[in-house]
Amino acid sequence: MVRADTLARVSKEIATARAADPGMRLLLGHGSGSFGHFPAQQHGTRRGVASPEQWRGFTEVWRQAAALNHLVMDALHAAGLPAVAFPPSASVLAADGTILAWDLQPIRGALEAGLLPVVFGDVAFDTVRGGTILSTEDLFVHSALNLKPARILLTGDEEGVLANYLSNPQLIREITPASYSQIIANLSGPAVPDVTGGMVGKVEAMLGLIDQLADCQVRIFSGLVPGNIQKAISGASLGTLLKHD
Repeated sequence: MVRADTLARVSKEIATARAADPGMRLLLGHGSGSFGHFPAQQHGTRRGVASPEQWRGFTEVWRQAAALNHLVMDALHAAGLPAVAFPPSASVLAADGTILAWDLQPIRGALEAGLLPVVFGDVAFDTVRGGTILSTEDLFVHSALNLKPARILLTGDEEGVLANYLSNPQLIREITPASYSQIIANLSGPAVPDVTGGMVGKVEAMLGLIDQLADCQVRIFSGLVPGNIQKAISGASLGTLLKHD
């Protein structure tokens, strides 16, 4: 179920942040939430696609991801944003769950034109698995290695990366590749179906990226707090900071 009011507010915050910095180049990504994760879990799509039933599941995950993206794009345009969607299922080829080929020139062109390119968690054809699912973090990691952004902002329900989530949640203010080995034992898995790894998957994907792009910083923070997204885009220190040692 879409939180329409939250989606509208988030879109307006992005529009306000862009208006304050007209030269900003921003690539926006969103996950599939309950739309894609439940059918993906039911059919095991992330692990691979081979049988006719699994291919039908593949198309159902695609349909749900596209349906959510349609709602997101409507909200972005209602906020006055020049958003253009780039569905991974139509442009990305994977190999055993890892992006093998993705022509980023159209996204570069959108950025240079002052548009807002939008990517999202989606199914993809895979040379090893037949089909798979690529998360927004998968897409961010691959695109960042080519586009080399200064910052990556990941927003969700939680205020950041939380230790002891199920018993005594505490915000972890900063994580580096060196400190992660001491932190991982205190991180809990996702409370709802998330076939792409939940918070642990996000953190590990971003730390792997930071290890290759030492100047890139990542923030994980809550988008449910009004104003947070606008503040984060504008450079505020929110949530958990992931950076190089």
